[in-house]
Amino acid sequence: MPVNVHFEDVKVGDEIPAWSRTTDFMNWNRYAAVNDEFVYIHMDDEAGRAALNERGAFGMGNLRYTYMLDALRDWIGDEAVIREVGLQFRAINQKHDTLTVTGKITDMRVEDGEHRVYLDMNVVNQDGQPTCPGHAVVVLPSRG
Repeated sequence: MPVNVHFEDVKVGDEIPAWSRTTDFMNWNRYAAVNDEFVYIHMDDEAGRAALNERGAFGMGNLRYTYMLDALRDWIGDEAVIREVGLQFRAINQKHDTLTVTGKITDMRVEDGEHRVYLDMNVVNQDGQPTCPGHAVVVLPSRG
C-alpha cells in the first residue's frame, strides 16, 4: 500500500523505490485490452521480426509510460499529484525483460503555492540498459 509522502520527507539526491515488472505476452495483452492497442508487432513474433526485431514481438512503449506512473503513485501515495511526466523511447522492451523504473530527485521548490519535486527517471532492463529516460514533476502535500 502506498504511504503518503510529504514534501518535508524527501531531499534532493533521494531515489524513489525501485518498481519492477517482468514482461511477456500476458502483460502486453492486458495492456492492449484496456487501451485497444492490439498491434501485430506486439502480439505476433512473425510481425515483430518483419518489423526488424530479430527476437519477434516486442512491448509497447506506452506500457513503460504507465510503469513510470505506477512507480510514482506507489511512492507518493494518494494525497500527492503527478503534475508532469515526459519520456523518450530509446530501446525495445523484449519478451521476458525485467523492467525497473528508477527515479532520483533533482530539485525541490515551492511554485504557485505547490510543493513541487522534480525527478530524473528511467526504465532500465535486467542488464541495466536504460530504455526510457524521462522526467517527472510531482506535487507533494506539506506538513506545514
